[in-house]
Amino acid sequence: MRDTRLPLIGLLACGLALAASEAQAETASVVLPWGDAVSALLQGLATATVPLAATAITALVARFAGPLRLLVTSTLVERLVRNVADYALNAVAGAVKGKALTVPLGSAVIAKAAQRAADQAPDWLLRQAGGIEGLAEKVFRTLPLEESANVGNTLRPAIEAARRIAGTAKRGA
Repeated sequence: MRDTRLPLIGLLACGLALAASEAQAETASVVLPWGDAVSALLQGLATATVPLAATAITALVARFAGPLRLLVTSTLVERLVRNVADYALNAVAGAVKGKALTVPLGSAVIAKAAQRAADQAPDWLLRQAGGIEGLAEKVFRTLPLEESANVGNTLRPAIEAARRIAGTAKRGA
């Protein structure tokens, strides 16, 4: 069986060309509906580009999610350290913000800060800070301590006191 569509399309094209030439002879201009063609072309492009744009955005989010999560977590840990240190400076008698703390006073402030974090901070944030010990070390580094204060005479007693307080709180709960 023979395909008869091709000669029909040719006849239609010739008819349109003839009609266009007659119209051109009469009015000297032909109006083409190009707006519909442009609209259809733009719809086709939008249909093709939306999935590509969504894929690109998803790839960017995946690429930056890890570093962004790390940045947010470290910022929250720093904020936790600052907040518990400020709390402890206000809670321990004799401790004054901005003044150098003595060794016993520094240990008391660090222990109070670690206790506050253990009581109030979410577990995941405390883990990110390094647990009670890591948080105590971070508070130790932020406090203004007298020159004789060091890890052995200030930080270690504070960590031991914080562990005792945390252990007592868990047994009492």
